[in-house]
Amino acid sequence: MAHNNNTLLHLFAGGCSGTVGAIVTCPLEVLKTRLQSSGLALRPVFQVQLGTLNGTGVIRPGSGTVTPPGLLQVLRSILEKEGPRSLFRGLGPNLVGVAPSRAIYFAAYKRSKEAFNGVFVPNSGLVHMSSAGFAAFVTNSLMNPVWMVKTRMQLERKVRGEKKTNALQCARYVYKTEGMRGFYRGLTASYAGISETMICFLIYETLKKRLNEARFTSPNSETEKGASDFLGLMMAAAFAKGCASCIAYPHEVIRTRLREEGSKYQYFFQTARLVAVEEGYAAFYRGLIPQLIRQIPNTAIVLSTYELIVHLMGDSSQ
Repeated sequence: MAHNNNTLLHLFAGGCSGTVGAIVTCPLEVLKTRLQSSGLALRPVFQVQLGTLNGTGVIRPGSGTVTPPGLLQVLRSILEKEGPRSLFRGLGPNLVGVAPSRAIYFAAYKRSKEAFNGVFVPNSGLVHMSSAGFAAFVTNSLMNPVWMVKTRMQLERKVRGEKKTNALQCARYVYKTEGMRGFYRGLTASYAGISETMICFLIYETLKKRLNEARFTSPNSETEKGASDFLGLMMAAAFAKGCASCIAYPHEVIRTRLREEGSKYQYFFQTARLVAVEEGYAAFYRGLIPQLIRQIPNTAIVLSTYELIVHLMGDSSQ
């Protein structure tokens, strides 16, 4: 009973830290989603052709070459046309989803890790990757409807003063127009994104193990963890998330495209092919900068808070 209470307590703390992170980084989430969207206005690149008969230059559009607006241009456009409140579009479903998603993820990760330790070499890289993959699969399957509504709200473009759709209205509209299947658009891309979670936790658990070994082998080592130890865990989490995000980011763009309303994107590989053919491979990394700025500190806060609560509760199994 006490073990269950401790689990609930540290999952609650992780949910709270995730909630704070969601509020602080919501504008970056909106910017990232807009940059990923196919509705982003692209500017044609013009070429100047010299040496004509009358000696003047002729300006011609480039051969299908377009450049996406940058992060600051998208931010300026949202502020001018929609107002500052639009930077917090989708925050409602995000807050509703972040606490239970953290609870589901950490509970599934803990239980599956115990199970995989009995199958593979205990606490090995294979155990960490398998546990992270299973936990992400369970979380994505259960929470996709919430994230679907959040993405739709963030993609909604309405001018300043025009009434915007709330989360409940958005959910009703999705159900009315697309049925229950509409809430699971982008789920295949989320499953593809499980690789990001597996990479992140593999790197994080490896660095965590090295930090623990360094602490115990140090001549000035202490039995109790101090602030520097948790700072080290934050840095490990930040590094792990940064590496994983850069490697697995394209699935985020594909997932956003799949969740767009009335879009031509239907399936994972079909969407990937269309994006590559129509916009080039660079389009798979649109929105990466705000994603890194948002996710790296957010992940560092959540994982270090989780480790802190586990330590305070005296759970030696982590």
